[in-house]
Amino acid sequence: MGAPLRKPSGHEITQLLKAWSEGEPAALEKLVPLVYRELRRMAGRYMAQERPDHTLQTTALVHEAYMRLAGSTPVSFESRAQFFAVCAQVMRRILVDWARSRQAQKRGGEAEPMQLEEGLVLREEPGRDLVALDDALRILSAQDARKGQVVELRFFGGLSVEETATDLKVSPETVTRDWKLARSWLRRELRWESQSGA
Repeated sequence: MGAPLRKPSGHEITQLLKAWSEGEPAALEKLVPLVYRELRRMAGRYMAQERPDHTLQTTALVHEAYMRLAGSTPVSFESRAQFFAVCAQVMRRILVDWARSRQAQKRGGEAEPMQLEEGLVLREEPGRDLVALDDALRILSAQDARKGQVVELRFFGGLSVEETATDLKVSPETVTRDWKLARSWLRRELRWESQSGA
């Protein structure tokens, strides 16, 4: 799964996404090398938010996301942006699941350490901030699904305002407004959690 030698065309990526959506598993294997650099960039954004001594590496996060995608029921993708948004959600789930597992262990739970690749076991403190953000995002999404989607696409997926607008079928002005309101709401929610010791 190395980086591609050439820049793939948007059409090529769309065709492979369509083929995978229609149940052709080999299409995902062809797709991943074409989008590998973008997936590494996305994983790097996630890892930049983690502690500097985090034992999980960017490559391991990309590989685990690939394994989860390969083992899941194919989704019908309407755009390249939607595919990257799903990848961002998968990566976020991996990190949140790991952080929750570590928190359960600290409380004396029986959760096993999360293994991202054979022989790679994470051994650092849980990503408490990521878990708090995930919890807050779930609340926001329940209250206003579109604002939750805007955060998923912009913050976790790294999509531009225009890409997010296209994916959600709304205007860029709507995305900008939702993004501003969602960030303000999340800041208040996370500050309250921090102050309450939650």
